[in-house]
Amino acid sequence: MNLTDLTAGEAATAIACGELSAEQYVAACLERIAAFEPQVQAFVHLDPQHALGQARALDHYRAGGGRLGPLHGVPVAVKDIFDTADYPTEYGSPIFAGRRPASDCTVVAKLRAAGAIIVGKTVTTEFAYFHPGKTRNPRDLNRTPGGSSSGSAAAVAAGLVPLAIGSQTNGSVIRPASFCGVFAIKPSHGLVSRAGVLTLSHALDHVGAFSRSVDDLALAMDVVVGYDADDPDSKAYAEPDFRTTLADEPSSSRLAFMRTPVWERADAETRAAFEAFAQQIGAVAIEMPPANAAAWEAQRAIMAVEMAHNLGAAVDGGGEVSNAFRKLIEEGRRVTATHYLAARRDARRYAESIMRVFERADAIVTPATPGVAPEGIGTTGDPVFCTFWSLTGLPTLNLPLLAGAGGLPIGVQLAGAPGRDAHLLRAAKALLRALPQ
Repeated sequence: MNLTDLTAGEAATAIACGELSAEQYVAACLERIAAFEPQVQAFVHLDPQHALGQARALDHYRAGGGRLGPLHGVPVAVKDIFDTADYPTEYGSPIFAGRRPASDCTVVAKLRAAGAIIVGKTVTTEFAYFHPGKTRNPRDLNRTPGGSSSGSAAAVAAGLVPLAIGSQTNGSVIRPASFCGVFAIKPSHGLVSRAGVLTLSHALDHVGAFSRSVDDLALAMDVVVGYDADDPDSKAYAEPDFRTTLADEPSSSRLAFMRTPVWERADAETRAAFEAFAQQIGAVAIEMPPANAAAWEAQRAIMAVEMAHNLGAAVDGGGEVSNAFRKLIEEGRRVTATHYLAARRDARRYAESIMRVFERADAIVTPATPGVAPEGIGTTGDPVFCTFWSLTGLPTLNLPLLAGAGGLPIGVQLAGAPGRDAHLLRAAKALLRALPQ
């Protein structure tokens, strides 16, 4: 078996049992990176010798009888907006070229404590916004991988690593996962700490993960969730063990199919595929409350204001920034305080309006993107089907279940109740098990 076909959970188990060494596994991943990275260009910082050194140290630790973490010896790629003590963190901008953090962000520290090897830093769009980086979609090198977590999604899709970390403020985890055809989670707002991560919007920023299975998403969440006083929005959820919850699979999941007010933004092929899929899985069709149609404008207002506040200095300092980023900062500075506060208030109302759905459904099914990845790497695609869920902070998953033109992936997005992320993963696992193999 090709070692790079292993999931993170399979690799961790093999290493813990002594069937495989961390060095062997990391060497196999680095060999694949050497073969495919020139085309995919998922990484912005990569040091193979440093990755092998981490692996050897972990093998030595295991040989000495040390207690192993759940990700012992597993290489993880991390988006280049997460501070790492051993790699630069440059935010996808020449303004921060060469920036060297003094310490790891909370998420990276938790990954290391669990035995993960931080194999490298992945490409992000400029300041995790719209201006794309160099990464190409492994499914079709002439198409965008999506953004802003471009490199993380592409690295998993190309089999370079089994796990990668990204972030989402609008659609930056779920959209590239859909375009690249991988599993991904955007957890509930406040479930995973963002301390030491570039701040775009405290109200909207989420830390997420990419993998090749639902089980690996549960494994990653077990490692990175938890309250952190250094994140002002961190919440002490009474969240059960993800893997334990996932193991307790129900025979079926109750699913609701929601078109949302932006349904017509999906292309005809995608709409037809979802209508058929909803019928196949027996999802009950429901409508979003009409008043929620204003949610997309509210998300834009909040994002523009908070990015102007947090990142406006990059424009004011005269550094090199894209026109798209400059225009957003200008837009945010024009939004009035009353409009911003109303948008924050309405975001809570939108979330409350959806909660009634979860009294009769385990998850809501929607498209992840309007269609397959667009051609060209000068775009990151439309995040419109992710916007509502980022605004309201509800957890979402991407499941690579559908295909469009040329067999390219179209993601199925599942949304769940806040703080019930483990149960959302369990609903996804039940759905996958019920589908024809």
